[in-house]
Amino acid sequence: MSYSAPTKQMQFLLDHVVGMADVAALPGYEDATPDIVSAILEEAGKFASEVLAPLNWEGDQQGAIWSEDGVTTPDGWKEAYQQFSDSGWNSLAFSPEYGGQGMPGLLSAAVQEMWHSSNMAFGLCPLLTQGAVQAIASHATDELKQAYLEKMVSGQWTGTMNLTEPQAGSDLAAVRASAEPKGDHYLIKGQKIFITYGDHDMTENTIHLVLARTPDAPAGVKGISLFVVPKFLLNEDGTPGARNDARCVSIEHKLGIHASPTCVMAFGDKEGAVGYLVGEENRGLVYMFTMMNEARLAVGIEGYAVAEMAYQRALAFARERKQGPVLLGKDTDVTGIVNHPDVRRMLMTMRTQVEAARVMAYDCAAAFDFAERHPDDEIRARFRRRGELLTPIVKGWSTEVGVELCSLGVQIHGGMGFIEETGAAQHLRDCRITPIYEGTTGIQANDLLGRKTQYDGGQGVEELLSDMRATQEALAASQLADAASAHTALSTSVDLIARVSQLLLSEKNPAVAASSANDYLMLMGFATGSWAMARIVLATEQSEDKDFAALQLALAKFYFDKVAPHAQAHFLAIENGKDDYYQIDQAML
Repeated sequence: MSYSAPTKQMQFLLDHVVGMADVAALPGYEDATPDIVSAILEEAGKFASEVLAPLNWEGDQQGAIWSEDGVTTPDGWKEAYQQFSDSGWNSLAFSPEYGGQGMPGLLSAAVQEMWHSSNMAFGLCPLLTQGAVQAIASHATDELKQAYLEKMVSGQWTGTMNLTEPQAGSDLAAVRASAEPKGDHYLIKGQKIFITYGDHDMTENTIHLVLARTPDAPAGVKGISLFVVPKFLLNEDGTPGARNDARCVSIEHKLGIHASPTCVMAFGDKEGAVGYLVGEENRGLVYMFTMMNEARLAVGIEGYAVAEMAYQRALAFARERKQGPVLLGKDTDVTGIVNHPDVRRMLMTMRTQVEAARVMAYDCAAAFDFAERHPDDEIRARFRRRGELLTPIVKGWSTEVGVELCSLGVQIHGGMGFIEETGAAQHLRDCRITPIYEGTTGIQANDLLGRKTQYDGGQGVEELLSDMRATQEALAASQLADAASAHTALSTSVDLIARVSQLLLSEKNPAVAASSANDYLMLMGFATGSWAMARIVLATEQSEDKDFAALQLALAKFYFDKVAPHAQAHFLAIENGKDDYYQIDQAML
C-alpha cells in the first residue's frame, strides 16, 4: 500500500488547535498565508505519497552499499533527492538571506512528518542538513556562511553531525579527535561512528560538522571545538575541488533504516582533514547543541510519523482481513477484523496517540517560532522556555510511544505482521532507532527533570500548567456535550503534573530523583497529550464538517478513557521511588 498524508487533520490542528494564524502574524512570516500553507501541505502530501513512499520498501530491501569509492544509495534515491531539492522542499524553513523560503518552523514540522511517514530512511538526510545549516548560520563566521549556506539551504550540498566516537558514545567529554591549527584552517584527525549519511552519492558535496580538540584544550566538555569539514575542498569560485582527507571506511548493518547509510568516518588517515573553526575554540559543544536540539525535535516527529504509517497499513489490513464473527454491529457474519473489539482498541490506541504526539510537536515548533520572532523580549523568553521544556517530551515520549504503536501495527496483522512482505515489520524496525537517536530516552528524561524543571525551580512547568488551566476554564465555559468529560480528564492531568513536579523538586536524594526521571518524562507525555486532546475537543466547535468533528470527539474520549490513565501509573511509580534497588551489588544482577 502507499501512504496518504493526513493533510485534513494537519490543517485542522494548525488552524484551530495550535494557532498557525498567530505564528504567521510574527515578523518575517507574512508569506505564510492560509492559501500558501494549504498549498504547501497538499503538495508535500503528493510528493510524499507519489515519490518517496514507492521507494520505501525497495530501499529497505536493497539498502545502501559501501565500496572503497564511496556509498551508493538504493535505486531511485538519487533522482528522488534531486526532485526533492529542485522542488524547494529542502529550503522551506530556512532564511531568505541564504535562499530559503522563510516559512515557519511550525509548518516545517507538519511537512517533515510526511517525509518520515512515507520514507524515514530518505527523510533522515535533509533532517541532518537542517541542523547543520542552523549551527553554521548561528555560530560561524560570515566567510563560512557565504561559502556553504546557500548550497546547503538549496539542498545542492548536504550536512552531517559528527559527535560519537567508539569510546565516547553519549559521553562527549571522552571525545579524542584532534584539531591541529595550520594557517587559516585546522587538520582534523580521528574516527567518528554512527554518522547518518556520512557519505552518499546524491549530492556533489557533503559538509561535516565535527567535534574535536585543539592541542591546548582543557579536558572534558570544556575543551571541545566545532569544525566545518567538507568532503571536497572548495575552489576559489566556490565549486567542489580536491578531495578532503575525510572518508567513510564502512557502513553499519542495522536493524532498520537500511537505505540510510550509517557511516564510520575516518578523518585524517593521511595528511589530515582540512577543517574550519566554527566560532571560538572550546565552545563547540554549545554550538553543537543548536544542531542537536533541532534534531531532537525532528526525531520526535519521526517517532509518531512512522507510527502514522504503521497505523495506515494496519487499518487497511484490518479492513480487508476477514476472520471469525465479530461483536460490533448487528450481525455475526464474517467481516473485516477492523470490527473485532480488540483490533478496534489497538487501532484507536494507535490513532489517538499519534494525534496527541502530533499536537505536542506542533506546540514545540510554534514555541520556537515565537521565541525567535516575537518582538517582546519577555514573551520570547517565555516561549524559549516552553520550547526547551517540550523538546525532551516530544523527543522521548513520542519515540517511545511510536515504537509501541508500530509493534501494535504488527500485532494487528497477526502472523502476517511477522512476515516481511506485508511491510508492517519494517515500520517497527525503522522506528526502533528513534528513542536512541540524538540522546536516549534516559538522557531526555534527565534533561527534562534536571535542566528543564529543577534548574529553574519549575518555572517552565508552572507556565505550562497555567496554559493548561486556561484550557480547563474554556472547557468549563463550553456548551459542548463532551466538554465536561474533557474537563475532568484534563483536571486529572494538571493535578498529576503539579504534584509530581513538586514531589521531584523537593526530593533530596539524587539517586531517587534520577531513577524517577523516565517515569516523569512519560507522565508528562501522557498528561500533555490530554491537554492536546482537550484542545481538540474545543476546536470541534470550529469545524463545519459534522462527521469529522464527531470523529475528533470520539478519538479524544478514547484517549481520556484508555490512554491518559497511563500517567497515573507513572505517578505511582515515582511516588514509590526509593534507592534500595540501586544499592544492590551489580554482581548480583
